Amino acid sequence: MIRVVLPHHLRVLANVGAEVELDVQGPVTPNTVLDALEEKYPMLKGTIRDHVSKKRRDFLRFFVCETDISHDPQDAPLPEAVASGAEPFYVVGAVAGG
Repeated sequence: MIRVVLPHHLRVLANVGAEVELDVQGPVTPNTVLDALEEKYPMLKGTIRDHVSKKRRDFLRFFVCETDISHDPQDAPLPEAVASGAEPFYVVGAVAGG
């Protein structure tokens, strides 16, 4: 079971709590986690990744085990701590401006 923590605006849209649990088939990568998230919560399609290119939307970041993986290859395996459910996969709203 993979644990995913969502930012407030996506929690409201999906009508979920701070953390959701997902079954991910195959290797556990950012793409497979997000595929499972969008399948379970179809209202999130297009909010985290572009509909066509599947690239991460601006102003959203991905963190695992206190590490920003937003610019890492999205097909790279996630750490065992995330794959086992010990640590969550975080989708974090980035802050910009000045």
